[in-house]
Amino acid sequence: MADTNAKLTVNGEEYELPIIEGTLGRPVIDVAALQESGFWSYDPGFKVTAPVESKITYIDGGKGELLHRGYPIDELANNAEYLEVAYALLNGDLPNAEQKADFFEKIREHTAVHDQLRKFFEGFRRDAHPMAIMVGVVGALSAFYHDNLDLSNEEHREITAIRLIAKMPTLAAMSYKYSQGEPFMYPRNDFSYAENFLYMMFATPADVDYQTNDVITRAMDKIFTLHADHEQNASTSTVRLAGSTGANPYACIAAGIAALWGPSHGGANEAVLEMLDEIGTVENVPEFMEKVKSREVKLMGFGHRVYKNFDPRAKVMKETCDEVLEALGVNDPKLELAMALEKIALEDPFFIERNLYPNVDFYSGIILKAIGIPTSMFTVIFALARTSGWISHLLEMHSAPYKIGRPRQLYTGETRRDFVKVEDRK
Repeated sequence: MADTNAKLTVNGEEYELPIIEGTLGRPVIDVAALQESGFWSYDPGFKVTAPVESKITYIDGGKGELLHRGYPIDELANNAEYLEVAYALLNGDLPNAEQKADFFEKIREHTAVHDQLRKFFEGFRRDAHPMAIMVGVVGALSAFYHDNLDLSNEEHREITAIRLIAKMPTLAAMSYKYSQGEPFMYPRNDFSYAENFLYMMFATPADVDYQTNDVITRAMDKIFTLHADHEQNASTSTVRLAGSTGANPYACIAAGIAALWGPSHGGANEAVLEMLDEIGTVENVPEFMEKVKSREVKLMGFGHRVYKNFDPRAKVMKETCDEVLEALGVNDPKLELAMALEKIALEDPFFIERNLYPNVDFYSGIILKAIGIPTSMFTVIFALARTSGWISHLLEMHSAPYKIGRPRQLYTGETRRDFVKVEDRK
């Protein structure tokens, strides 16, 4: 509801713009009345524009706070399983015992993918990036789940969400197995969500008694939870924009995966490991950090566009990182290098004053590296986790009246000019 109005004067004409208060965060000014003025608003990168109303996730970058349906991210990551968080994102509240059992069972029932999808994988080169494969195979789900899909129907929305969340680990693991030339592993419904993903990633048909490490399984589940949703970021906005056309939801999620692949978005944890490769050894860290201070090089995995304080996800991820490294007893020079970077960033006034703390990408990259997951799979795992957030936003949009996305532009090209025949062109 509009509580009061802002007044804007344009060329002597005054316009009243409603100020709308949310439950948390800054109030927003409804600029729809600008249409009558003959002007558009201009906001590159949507830095101060709220194109949607949502009840799912809230971020306070100044406080370093992230809430899913009102629940703080650290409490969720330390106390709930990823699928419980996914349920909350979709439904508004954490499930009770009966709802949890029912939701988990529905997920288990849909973990398998159509056998015809095996042929899709065979069409890719073995050295194709797993994210390229994921864009293709997730989009291909549209061909399997298209008929009789009515997103105005609540039951259809629910089964779409369950299918996507259930099948994403299977498709992600298949992307990895294909790149390795190893046989696909079918999901096991006696395993938990994270445990099943690790099984499909690392087991082979010869491993008849395959068992996962409890520390690694918990770490993977936390990685999923910490990446489940992050408000109106680039990939979520892409999913919503594609969905606003009425497009098939599986195609919309594929669009989100494509947006996530960018190095400025989901590719950041990959960039952390690439940065460590460039630094080389621990001895080179001081020199590298001096170059960071002089802006000669960019420090990946530190700071965040939204959080002006410590990334709340990073606090949980650091604790998990320490647990994993201790449990595995990993002796990896690259991980030692990462710890040396972390130490300087947490102690040097230059980084402290600028709030350049390690973010979730920094620690998740270290954990995934320690577990043995290749760098090329980092963003795939991000996409797997973020699917619950993407589909929650898409279905929230479809559960109420919405408009097709259609941004305006500031045109700076040529004015109207006459066509010139080719023989007369200079």
